[in-house]
Amino acid sequence: MTGAATLTGLAAHLAQGIGRIVADTTIGRLRTLPRSVAALDAATLSRITGRTVTSVSILDGDAGTSSRARLALTGDGVPETVFVKMAAETVPTRLMGELGRLAATETRFYAELAPGLSGLPRYHGSAFDPLTGRFVLVLEDLPADECEFPDTLHPLDKDRAAALVELLAQLHGRFWAKVPDWLYTASGDDTSLLTGRLLRTSARRIAERTSIPVERGRFIDENYRAVAQLIDRPPHTVMHGDAHPGNTYFRNGRAGLLDWQAVRRGHPGRELAYTLVTAMDTDDRRACERDLLDEYRRALAAAGGPELDRDELWERYRQGALYAYVAALITAGLGGMQDDAIALAGLRRAVDALDDLDTVAILAESL
Repeated sequence: MTGAATLTGLAAHLAQGIGRIVADTTIGRLRTLPRSVAALDAATLSRITGRTVTSVSILDGDAGTSSRARLALTGDGVPETVFVKMAAETVPTRLMGELGRLAATETRFYAELAPGLSGLPRYHGSAFDPLTGRFVLVLEDLPADECEFPDTLHPLDKDRAAALVELLAQLHGRFWAKVPDWLYTASGDDTSLLTGRLLRTSARRIAERTSIPVERGRFIDENYRAVAQLIDRPPHTVMHGDAHPGNTYFRNGRAGLLDWQAVRRGHPGRELAYTLVTAMDTDDRRACERDLLDEYRRALAAAGGPELDRDELWERYRQGALYAYVAALITAGLGGMQDDAIALAGLRRAVDALDDLDTVAILAESL
């Protein structure tokens, strides 16, 4: 794609996102989907879930890239509680979601790709309004007594990382060479034009307030589009796209993944590097990552994927560590998306990985 075509695509994408927000502000009340969790009623949830809901009450909720809440339900054959995601309430966060196509991606993933997959919450139904960008996604309310929810401050040990790698292998194997046309690579997204500038801004902010040596990634900041396209070259499969510790859970010891709003197509080296770099203590990762990649290769073949060459996967993994750096640097530098301690811990691990995997050098040699 030429630079002019990419700029045109970005402009069109921005216009669509802004148009949806404007439409929601002006005529949203006339549309069928509610505009807030508080406005979700029994009739709407009956229509979305296909079951008769007679009452709805909010148990608790929070906000991030979307509005989230736990609801108690009564009705005919409905679960006692559900977890619901809806569009964010603030305009800046809404626009961020539109740029990432988060709502359209996650609702479509659950409706079309999730059936038959394990390691994710049960799907009860969804709706998406393409005019306003509003959506409602109704999922299983994962039981707290059966599930553990890690974060970056509580790194995974080798056994749990192995369970997560096996889950990714099952996902990748299921869709190897069978990626739907509507999924795109991270580098193929029009909004990737903005990433280099965000990286440079974030690096400057981090350097001003921490001692994290983000200058190690300057080559990536200055050459983002070229190196991103390099790590996104085929073969491709369906990737979760954001499998950091905060989007994982363990249910009775088995790994699971949450927040499927960043599903993309791509090479598994990108996903594996992002996941292991952010999820594990640096020393533990260094000690066992080759073994974990071998376990992934075996699990991928068992799940219907190919038998990947060991050395080739290792090279793609080393290159793919740039994704952990890019995501962690922007998250920490811009702020507001994660707790600051969690964001900075992820960034430290990502910068460490650039060093010990010699990621910048292998990217520069490969261009």
